[in-house]
Amino acid sequence: MNKSMKMWMLAAVLFCGLGFVGCGNNDTKQQPKEENKQVVDNKVDAAACDAAVADYLVNVIGKNYVEGELCIPSPFVISADYGNPEDVKVWGDFWVFNYNQSGDTLKTVSGGSHPGLMHLKKTDKGMEVTSFEVVEDGAGNLESAKRIFGDQYEAFLEVNSNQEKRESIRLQFIADYVKKNNLPVKMVQDFGWPAVELPK
Repeated sequence: MNKSMKMWMLAAVLFCGLGFVGCGNNDTKQQPKEENKQVVDNKVDAAACDAAVADYLVNVIGKNYVEGELCIPSPFVISADYGNPEDVKVWGDFWVFNYNQSGDTLKTVSGGSHPGLMHLKKTDKGMEVTSFEVVEDGAGNLESAKRIFGDQYEAFLEVNSNQEKRESIRLQFIADYVKKNNLPVKMVQDFGWPAVELPK
């Protein structure tokens, strides 16, 4: 075999070898991308959960109260478990209020507290609340609260019994809502109480 023939065969072998290695590398590079995509798709966005909780408070619970011009949720989240996208758990002391606007003041029409555990699920449209375990009123209150909150019960009790903290949280939610919606509102007034200035 002459020298030029040997060189041609060597070049052909190298070319084929590089071709196979190149194909192998492409497959290897594509595989992790698929795996990473699956991991990202299964992640739960905490902000999306917060939005779903707020939406549930406004469009499900808020509609059970006397209607106002505005419905503003004040969910105080105590704990959350985002581990399972099919059943995200959010424990909290969930408040929602309806208001009417009068000049620069929101006047409270109705509302109340709904402590408990919300179950959420990831769907094609985002996160949505699938069920809500509510702490019972009356005789079953203590037992149901301990059952629902479990080892978070003390944290729930601290929030639920601290009116000053709850009010501070509510005023901040109202202030955020007013700012987001560009409302000319500076105060909020509950029935029978003087108007209170919103935080800036």
